[in-house]
Amino acid sequence: MTETKPNSAGSSAQNEPAYVLIGRLQKTHGIRGEIAMRVITHYPERIRPGKLVFLGEDHQEFTVTSVRWKNDLILIGFAGFNNPEEAAKLTNLEVFSPTKNLPRLPKGEYYHHQLIGLKVWQADEFLGELIEILETGANDVYVIHVEGAEELLIPAIPDVIKAIDLEAGTMHVHLLEGLRD
Repeated sequence: MTETKPNSAGSSAQNEPAYVLIGRLQKTHGIRGEIAMRVITHYPERIRPGKLVFLGEDHQEFTVTSVRWKNDLILIGFAGFNNPEEAAKLTNLEVFSPTKNLPRLPKGEYYHHQLIGLKVWQADEFLGELIEILETGANDVYVIHVEGAEELLIPAIPDVIKAIDLEAGTMHVHLLEGLRD
């Protein structure tokens, strides 16, 4: 068994960031210190009063005091921010949650941060490293950095993605005709 060392993001898991982005604060709302948040997480129900979140690049800890929906935004309040002037100081900050608090996904499903950095193979041929995931309407598209060549774009569909092994840091694919011209 190999020892896992913390990465530069401070997480104890290899290639896993310490925090994941769950929202972006926008403008203040009302007179009680609420601020609108654009939701980026698939699990907005986990943002609730009493929960700790981390704001900005330096990940300052804040306690959520109120949460309510307004259209596609969450109006959120934080401890110590009781009026619009105080809440305005938070405008445009990103909101993070520790990765250790993320819910477990069903077998075969992965968070994007788990896939970034995987080494991509087709049979015995090393193709490159997964560096980005593009979200499209139909399916995600994986951007693979190929040394000395243009990036390779592969659809995240079962016919192409054959196996993912997070512990080994690998993804095995079968490229369809025309994907590698």
